[in-house]
Amino acid sequence: MTKYPLYVPSKGRADCCYTAEFLIRDQVPFRLVVEPSEEKAYRAQFPDVEVLVTPKDDMRLLGVRNWIRDHSVSLGAERHWQFDDNIVLMARWHQARRIKVDSKIGFAAAEEFTDRYTNIGLSGFNYDMFAVGKAPPFRVNTHVYSASLIKNDMPHTWRLLYNDDTDLCLQVLAGGLCTVQINAFVVKKLRTMIVKGGNTEDLYQGDGRLKMARTLERMWPGIVTTERRYGRPQHVINWRKFRTPLIRRDDLDWDEIARKEWKLTRKATVR
Repeated sequence: MTKYPLYVPSKGRADCCYTAEFLIRDQVPFRLVVEPSEEKAYRAQFPDVEVLVTPKDDMRLLGVRNWIRDHSVSLGAERHWQFDDNIVLMARWHQARRIKVDSKIGFAAAEEFTDRYTNIGLSGFNYDMFAVGKAPPFRVNTHVYSASLIKNDMPHTWRLLYNDDTDLCLQVLAGGLCTVQINAFVVKKLRTMIVKGGNTEDLYQGDGRLKMARTLERMWPGIVTTERRYGRPQHVINWRKFRTPLIRRDDLDWDEIARKEWKLTRKATVR
C-alpha cells in the first residue's frame, strides 16, 4: 500500500473509471470519491473499493479536491495523492523505453524521493507521452498534473474553475516551495475529450479552452500568456521564472538511500 492516502475523484464514469481498474489490478488501496447521486452506481461497479461520498452534488472539481484534502488532514496524513480517473497504467521510463510496471513500485519510489527533501510542496508523475528521448528522472519547478502528491500543511488550495491544477503548481512555486515532476515513472492518461463524464461537458465545450487560458493569464500576469497551439487556444507558462533549489533533509543516510534506489529501480527495469 502507499505511505500516503490515495484518492480518485470521479464523476459520470462508473462504467469507465480506468484509474480504479488499474489500481485494483495492481492491488493498490485507494478511496474513490463520488457524488451522492452516483454512489449506488459506483458501489455496484466497485464493490470492494472504499467509496467516499461528497456532501452534495455539483461541488465542481475544485470543491471536491479541497474536500479530499480536508479528509486526508482528518486522517493525520502529512501528504495525500490525488489521481484523475482516466489513467490506465503506470510505466517505468528507462533508456527511452516505457516498461509497464507494478505501480506499487512507482508509488514507493515517488514517496521515498519526496520525503528526502524539506521543501517539496507538490510532486507527481509525468504523462508517458511527454517523457521522450533522454528525459531526466525528474524535473524541478514545473507542472505536475493528474497524478499528484500534495503537502497538506501548505496554505495553497484549489481555487479556480479552470486550470485548477496549473494554478496550484504556480501557488506552490510563488510561495517558495518546489514542485517535482517525476519521469522515472510515468502514467498513461487518456485524453479528457475522448472519455465521457468528468469535466468534458462543463469545461471543454465551445469557447471553454479560451476561457481557461484567459482566466489563468489574468491570475498570473507576466508568467502566463495565451497563445494558439495545436489549433486551439492554449495557456503558455514561463516556468523558468522559478529557481528554488531542493533542500535535502540532514537526518538521512544518503549512501543507504542510493543503495535502496538502485535496488528499487532495478526491480522496476529488469524484465
